[in-house]
Amino acid sequence: MTHLQKFRTPSILKWVSSEISEKYLKSSKPPFFCTTGSLYTAKKSTLYSTRALQTEKCQILDESSTPDCETVARISRRSRALAQNALLEYLHATRCLQFTDAEYMSKNSPNFLEKLLKKVENEQEIGRSLARFFRYHPINEFEPFFESFGLKPSEFSHFLPRGLMFLSDDEVLLENYHVLCNYGIARGKIGKIYKEAMEVFRYDYGVLDSKLWAYEALRLSRSTVIKAVASSPSLLVGDANGDFVKVLEELKSLGMEYNWIEGRLSERNSYNWGRMLGLLCFFSEMGYSKEQLGGLIRSNPGLLFEASGNRTFSLIGLLLKFGSTVDEILPLFLQFPRVQVGTFVRNLRQGLLFLIEVEMEAEEIGRIMRAHPLMLGLCSLKKPNSVLAKLNIGKKRLCGIIKEDPQELKNWILGTKVDPLPNSGEDERSLIQKTEFLLKLGFIENSDEMNKALKVFRGKGGDLQERFDCFVKAGLDRKDVSEMIKVAPQVLNQTRDVIEMKIDFLVNGLGYPISSLVAFPSYLSYKIQRVKLRFSMYTWLKDEGIAAPMLALSTILACSDKIFIKQYVNHHPKGPEVWEKFVKDLS
Repeated sequence: MTHLQKFRTPSILKWVSSEISEKYLKSSKPPFFCTTGSLYTAKKSTLYSTRALQTEKCQILDESSTPDCETVARISRRSRALAQNALLEYLHATRCLQFTDAEYMSKNSPNFLEKLLKKVENEQEIGRSLARFFRYHPINEFEPFFESFGLKPSEFSHFLPRGLMFLSDDEVLLENYHVLCNYGIARGKIGKIYKEAMEVFRYDYGVLDSKLWAYEALRLSRSTVIKAVASSPSLLVGDANGDFVKVLEELKSLGMEYNWIEGRLSERNSYNWGRMLGLLCFFSEMGYSKEQLGGLIRSNPGLLFEASGNRTFSLIGLLLKFGSTVDEILPLFLQFPRVQVGTFVRNLRQGLLFLIEVEMEAEEIGRIMRAHPLMLGLCSLKKPNSVLAKLNIGKKRLCGIIKEDPQELKNWILGTKVDPLPNSGEDERSLIQKTEFLLKLGFIENSDEMNKALKVFRGKGGDLQERFDCFVKAGLDRKDVSEMIKVAPQVLNQTRDVIEMKIDFLVNGLGYPISSLVAFPSYLSYKIQRVKLRFSMYTWLKDEGIAAPMLALSTILACSDKIFIKQYVNHHPKGPEVWEKFVKDLS
């Protein structure tokens, strides 16, 4: 246990955010021009680029006339098929690209096709029109190429090479592209690899092949390598990824075969193998045996594979923050339900917010979070306001119900019907207590004064006497306090602690006598921040000889900011500057 005491929220968050550094290979030599199998030399490429600039009206890639679009407009199947055939013919027959490459590009670049079709006026002559267009206006082949393997126009626009239009002029790119295709990686998945590991497409001949085969040498099946590489392109950068290999070895030592691991990988996700390795090590250091950890990962693979373990780290950090010990966390994961970790963490956070919004004490919230994490993680609670309205009760009573039995929270999950609770009679008792309290102070029953005070009072009637006594203990006469309440009954809406704090600030902080409250009881209704701001400014003005000493509380506090600034602050040249400084310091 002692060596586990070092694990706290800051260290976990630091661990989660850390990245394992990798050694990247330098880019291979720059691409070179090769005329083999191509009808165009590098020199001719430049010529065509110049010609394209001279004929902007017909240039397909002129951005001013054809902006990138992520959503392809609806065009007829016939028009699309004719455009695809024309593009295929051009790429394969004219540009001598491999038939499979040309066909895939023509069928999987809808945004580029839409640009082409905008140049055709007669739908009946799409094939001939585009053939004629291609004859005089060569296209930038990198656009349909990048789009065909899964990149959107907005994503590949900055990948377009400068000074190149023809794919055959970048043989290194095509070679590595073909290596990935021939290995079995779906062409539509290659865009992710290009975005996250572009250096892969600059490898010299044979380098990429050797990296793929290196993973198979670890006894991984080709399908596992394909999934791993498609989801984590960084595995192809540098030497064989050490963290990936260590995760595989660790899982194998826990009894998981490679085919089990393959079944948990998704090409749609990205994996941080360093973080996953950290989570496995963290679980081991928490005290799980090999058998327990193997069973835990096998029954809840999401603990490791969801967000590469980041959500599990978030859960552990949240539990530690509320005081849960390692001994309390260990059995939680052994009993972890078959739900997504992200859903569990989200429900747990919603449960925490629910308790905060109903104004439960922090100590009680911590106790419930530590004692009932499984229950909170499985409950998707309704909004607090909805629960309060359905039950027809206040926050204080709701907190009491939860404290008595936290399992009651399960009755307020989304989709359940919530019936109102029977009236406890608390409101009636509180009204009687408020009425009796006011009668003792000399209020006349059913008078306008009494009805006004009853409307203003908040909280329980039993608290009023305690708050009243605060003024008496501070040195005021009972008769004076009664008169204060008749003038400003709202002063009793504040708790005893707040009343005592404001009186202390008035007497010891501002130097005013307690008797000044009799003339201006509304002082207690103002926020302490407003009082500090006004009196800080007043004290400065007084020291500068601008304001008279011991002005009445009402004079300083009752007016609006606009009037206060006009009547006091602006009377000194530096007044506005000092006022802004006080505002900033107190905000």
